[in-house]
This record gives sequence, structure tokens and C-alpha cells, in this order.
Amino acid sequence: MATVPSVTVYGPPMSTAVSRVLACLLEKDVDFHLLPVDMSKRQHKSPDFLKIQPFGQVPAFQDSDLTLFESRAICRYVCDKYSERGNKRLLGLGLLERASIEQWLEAESQSFNPPSSTLVFQLAFAPRMKLKQDPKAIDQAEAKLSDVLDVYERRLGESRFLAGEEFTLADLSHLPNTQYVVDASEKVRGLFFGRENVRRWWEEISSRPSWVKVVEMQRSPPPPTTPPPKSA
Repeated sequence: MATVPSVTVYGPPMSTAVSRVLACLLEKDVDFHLLPVDMSKRQHKSPDFLKIQPFGQVPAFQDSDLTLFESRAICRYVCDKYSERGNKRLLGLGLLERASIEQWLEAESQSFNPPSSTLVFQLAFAPRMKLKQDPKAIDQAEAKLSDVLDVYERRLGESRFLAGEEFTLADLSHLPNTQYVVDASEKVRGLFFGRENVRRWWEEISSRPSWVKVVEMQRSPPPPTTPPPKSA
């Protein structure tokens, strides 16, 4: 009899935050059950969902009796709990490695994520939602992202990956937003591909089997949605 995974991820793989968690689970070789949440039907705002994700966002994450939210916190938990599975260096081996990874994770969340998230919405999601794009917001985000990528270009001239010579959570965390923006805009694609070291880095991390699998999941027809279990 097949073992039922103890880990459940709630949310659509199209979500950048959900796909970050899925990539981490695949890197760590942790079996999981994905329960899509139909945000167009506001399932993420239902009373039962709010019990496991109080902000009504995705992803929500459940591992046996533990529930978590916020994708980067979930990824850290997965790396710590399942440290002996899959990619054992995803969050580093020892204090020094982890400190470098945490530093670049902060750079991703504080410097890279704000402009790239704006571009993901404006360039990838607004057209699908038939919303008008904001050219000023796009130009400002592109300028800010260009400044960040200048820093990355210098760093990646010194090391293979952001935190050193091994692929880590710091690199993985960049995958979701970058995939959307390089696919959506030739101009933004040029921000990455016009920088030799950034291009080499992106081509390497985006070709990892874990991320290839996530992209396949994003492009597959979504299965029927299932509401979260009712809490007692």
C-alpha cells in the first residue's frame, strides 16, 4: 500500500509563492500532496482556509499537525526538518554556509522581490486578468531591478551561485519571479541575458529538474480544487 504524504501544500502552482515551496520540496525529495485553491472563487478567503492561513493568501502548508504560511519560512522549515533528504546543502552545512545563504535570501526578499513582483503582475498577470498595465510602474520596476542585477552580476563573477559554489535556497528563491518576467518581456529578458554572469546563473538554475517539474505543473491543466479540511 502506498504511503500517504504527510505534507500538503494548498494553492495553485501558478502562484510564485506556491511554486517556490514546490521547488524546495522537490529538491529535498519530500513527497507532498498539492491541493489547488481556486482563488477566482475566493476559496482562499473561506473560513476554513483562514484557519490555516490567517491572511487568506497562498500557500498554506500542513505537515501532520503543523500548519505554516509564508513561502520562505516554509522552505526553511522543510530544509531543517528533512535535512537528510535530497539536496542536503540547500540551506548550508554549518554556520558559515547558512549565514551566506540567509544573507542572499534577504537580498532576494528585500531587494529583488519588490521590483520583480511588480513586473510579474504588470507583465504576466495583468494581461491575463484583462487589467490595464501601468507603464510608469513597469519603467520604475525595471530600473530598480536593473540596479539589483548589477550587484548580482558582480557577485556571480566571484562565485558560481549567489551564496557560493553550491546551488542553495538563495538561488531557488529567485526562480518563480524570474521565470515569469523573462517569459513575458523581451526587454526584461534582456536585463538578465545582457549580463554574462547573470545569464549563466539563470540558465543553470532554471534547468534543474526540480524547477523543470514545477514549470510542467504550471502548464498542466489544473485538477479539481478541494477545500481545506474542516477544523474541529
